Amino acid sequence: MRIAQIAPLHEAVPPKLYGGTERVVSFLTEELTAMGHDVTLFASGDSVTSARLTACWPQALRLDPAIRDPIAPHMLMMEQVARAAEQFDILHFHMDYWPFTYFSRQPTPMLTTMHGRLDLMELQPVFDAFPKVPIVSISNNQRLPLPQAHYVRTVLHGLPEKLLTPQPGPRDYFAFLGRICPEKGVDKAIRIARALNVPLKIAAKIDKVDAEYFEREIVPMLGEGVELIGEINDRQKPAFLSGARALLMPIDWPEPFGLVMIEAMACGTPVVAFRRGSVPEVLEDGLTGLIVDDEHEAIAACARLPEMQHDRIRRRFEERFTARRMAEDYLDIYRALIEAKKTA
Repeated sequence: MRIAQIAPLHEAVPPKLYGGTERVVSFLTEELTAMGHDVTLFASGDSVTSARLTACWPQALRLDPAIRDPIAPHMLMMEQVARAAEQFDILHFHMDYWPFTYFSRQPTPMLTTMHGRLDLMELQPVFDAFPKVPIVSISNNQRLPLPQAHYVRTVLHGLPEKLLTPQPGPRDYFAFLGRICPEKGVDKAIRIARALNVPLKIAAKIDKVDAEYFEREIVPMLGEGVELIGEINDRQKPAFLSGARALLMPIDWPEPFGLVMIEAMACGTPVVAFRRGSVPEVLEDGLTGLIVDDEHEAIAACARLPEMQHDRIRRRFEERFTARRMAEDYLDIYRALIEAKKTA
């Protein structure tokens, strides 16, 4: 099958450090290529892939200090995809609503995976205007604010099976992994860890927009067993996650998926997470994690962590969240859309 994967340009594919969407695009692209498909990746020029790379901008926009208008490179990319569309059997976009106008009116089958939150007021008229564009959700919970969208399937994310694996050694701290911002709840993670007298290691990105929040709210909470490591890459994650008693995820927003949950599971590490967004779809309470409603419940629930079996958590990752399973799910969608286009 001739498949185009179209990624955002903000980060390389895969990202050098933080970047959930681009990481998933990379996992999917590499798995489809390994399965023998002819895949072209439209992405930034510093992307690394075994597929054919069409570089739509020299480097990831986040790393290019000269960029003041990030829309312009994305507009250029849309034109590059449009000119090449007839070369493909399917166009798979990871660009939110960007492709809806033109690509829903051209002959090559297309679909869009929505990677972000859909509970924004301004999205309602957009999806009202495009009721037939095929959409893939990354959790069923993600769909709730936009029930009118044309969802063809929910496809949960997956990781390469051997990318992150359990490492030997003691598990003697709590881990926080991701991004420091109000909705991710790092302040709550600090309070939970301190209440239990367990060290907390924070491996997280700080965006410019969240710098003031970080300085005002989080910096005064550092120290006394709370260590800020900064951003880490995939090579560093196995040791970081395998050394943790649990990953703390006290989120305060409708997380559409939460890739960190399955990264922890791949290392055999349980996740203590608030019951928000996709959490109940990804975690199995008492098996791969503990699902709670607030800080007090999280503190109490952590008494159950010694019961968690690290090898069993890893097996559930292998059963539910591999990149191969994700790629097979998408191939089923591609075939259905191609067949529907033929008979339309």
